[in-house]
Amino acid sequence: MITLGIDTSCDDTSIALVSGHDILCNLVSSHLIHSDYGGVVPEFASRTHTRLLYPMLRLAVKTTGIPLSKIDLVAATNGPGLLGALLCGLAFAKGIAQGTGISFRAVNHMEGHIMSLRLSHPSLRPPFLALLVSGGHTELILAEKEFSYIELGSTLDDACGEAIDKVGKLMGLGYPAGPRVEKLALKANIPIKLPRPNPRDLEFSYSGLKTAARNYLAAHPETPKADVAAGLQEAAFDHLRDRVKRAIQAYKLTKVGIAGGVARNMTLRRKLKELGKITGFDLYVPRDELCTDNAAMVASAGAARFTKEGASALDCGAFDRAPLGVRAA
Repeated sequence: MITLGIDTSCDDTSIALVSGHDILCNLVSSHLIHSDYGGVVPEFASRTHTRLLYPMLRLAVKTTGIPLSKIDLVAATNGPGLLGALLCGLAFAKGIAQGTGISFRAVNHMEGHIMSLRLSHPSLRPPFLALLVSGGHTELILAEKEFSYIELGSTLDDACGEAIDKVGKLMGLGYPAGPRVEKLALKANIPIKLPRPNPRDLEFSYSGLKTAARNYLAAHPETPKADVAAGLQEAAFDHLRDRVKRAIQAYKLTKVGIAGGVARNMTLRRKLKELGKITGFDLYVPRDELCTDNAAMVASAGAARFTKEGASALDCGAFDRAPLGVRAA
């Protein structure tokens, strides 16, 4: 089955064609306009999606040589994300489906990230723990069985990537700052000490860390930015590491996957690999191009859901936030 995937959940426009575990093409266009404003401007994101979707679809068809008549399913993200941005891709996908008779499937963006693990590691099967960490999401999900998820914890305020981006912006690193913070941290001599968040149970919290870093920068302008960047990463990722450790011990898991844009960070990967050696779990990470938002993971998730449950109704709507599965008791 050939699936056309469409993702416009935030500030990346993506079109992909996927057949099984084979990615035929995966086009992603990042909106550079947001860097001028230090963050995502929802209206600009929506307008840019509208301009890019059709030419990117034509490019995907041209690149693969697969016309719409050969496509079996069109899948699009319908949440969570920016509502205006989501509606651009969702309306585009529904238009294709209605105009061609191709089946349509709506996809949860978080399930897409979990499917990015399966695209990179086809042998990965539940149960496993999924840490979804990006600029918009920080969630700990137990993939209990196929299409059955338990949300063990989520952020109470800022997402991990969001906090790093905001502190990076204060350091003059622009937007998005995450990759620049990681690169700068490699030059550190003595990483600064910042408090480790510790909210209740398996929840996450990053607003306090963000504030602590801001106060440190104001009080110690002479400190090398590389030391601040390294200290910020250490504190942010120790928090993630601690929650993963608690979860695998509580649920006796032997497989952990990390996905989302922050999963590309090598310091985070190192910390979790070290934890895996100590506690006895295998770590799964998507290929770099599948960590950030992309339509290949949406196509894969859509195809899997379609096979199990059939098509989605064309009148389904978009949603800005909702848990992927049930909340843990």
